[in-house]
Amino acid sequence: MLSITNCYGFLEKVYERALFIELSDLGVSSATQQQIKVFYKARDVGDYFADLMVKNAVIVEIKTVDELNEDHKKQLQNYLKATSIEVGLLLNFGSKPKVVRRIFTNDLK
Repeated sequence: MLSITNCYGFLEKVYERALFIELSDLGVSSATQQQIKVFYKARDVGDYFADLMVKNAVIVEIKTVDELNEDHKKQLQNYLKATSIEVGLLLNFGSKPKVVRRIFTNDLK
């Protein structure tokens, strides 16, 4: 059996499921692949799917890249803009692990 602890190179889905299990074991409510509707002029124009939603208060986006770039940060920012959620975490499980926190307050939406 291979453990993902201290190991990189898996697909994002593996880390997503592992985080979901950890949060569940800790009694923290969370959901994977949460649908986020996007509207333009009050019309539904598409859907995003957040990797993980924690306590309906934090959006977690997971990446497995060598380095995070601005596109990854913008993706999380757009998720925050499209919801009433104000806090997001961008977690990179690539060769250079990194956590980026984003806040987008509802008064700016």
